[in-house]
Amino acid sequence: MFQNLIDVILPVFLVIGAGYSATRAGYFKQGHVEGLMKFTQSFAIPCLLFRAIANLDIAASFDLRLLASFYAGATICFFIGVSGARLIFKRDWEDCVVIGFCCLFSNSVLLGLPITERAYGAGNLTGNFAIIAFHAPFCYGLGITVMEVVRNRGAGRLKTVTAVFSAMFKNVLILAIGLGFIVNLTGVLIPTAIDEALQLLIRAALPAALFALGGVLVKYRPEGDMRIIGFVCMTSLMIHPLLVWTFGTTLAVPQDLFRSGVLNASMAPGFNAYIFANLYGRAKRVAATSVLLATGLCLFTVWFWLTILG
Repeated sequence: MFQNLIDVILPVFLVIGAGYSATRAGYFKQGHVEGLMKFTQSFAIPCLLFRAIANLDIAASFDLRLLASFYAGATICFFIGVSGARLIFKRDWEDCVVIGFCCLFSNSVLLGLPITERAYGAGNLTGNFAIIAFHAPFCYGLGITVMEVVRNRGAGRLKTVTAVFSAMFKNVLILAIGLGFIVNLTGVLIPTAIDEALQLLIRAALPAALFALGGVLVKYRPEGDMRIIGFVCMTSLMIHPLLVWTFGTTLAVPQDLFRSGVLNASMAPGFNAYIFANLYGRAKRVAATSVLLATGLCLFTVWFWLTILG
């Protein structure tokens, strides 16, 4: 089991390390990294999300008990992150929302899918796909709503609501997911040539995003932030899965879905945590370092949760 976890997570670190090394050595400039980040954030990853949702068997994947367990835990962790950042670490409110988002958004695609498949087999990924279908819309919806409320406090209710909807509909990730649901529910077939083009872009999305993250880490140092980064890691790697375990047991979630929920909750903050920080230009060092450090730590914490799940 330990070797399997290394086989899954080590390649992620190698790609991040390649981006870091290339940028540190000067082969990639920060302008190159920012361009690559723009490509993944605004184009390749939206294509990945659109195609995944468009082809998802929603009826077979949907289980309200699983989704309630997972997202109730995620929401609590978001507010633990916001409150802790404000009350314990004295960060300003916009930083607090980004830090809360880091505690909220687990890496359900890059880590959750391969680890669950290795642990329980390809036939036990139904719960993973159900979580993934709603993950980005829910997390971005919550994060953007709270951020816009914070940014527009005192500006009037109408202006705040307008800012929230404006930010939501300008977010290409949410637009891609929404379009995917439209295609899925209407039964529209994606033309073969377009689907092949999407698959080409999708194959570049995650490696390019990880490489860009490595390049970003060159200019962010963890000085002064290690306590809050540790707080993010503890919340995302231990508190979130513990909450999902508690809620899932209470709601009697079926075993295969229960395992998917707990394992997905135990994953490190996903790359979208940095994307969110980058969108608002706040707490980017905390977000980038939390993604990297928690990904390494989850090699051990996921092993713990797999042992508990049996």
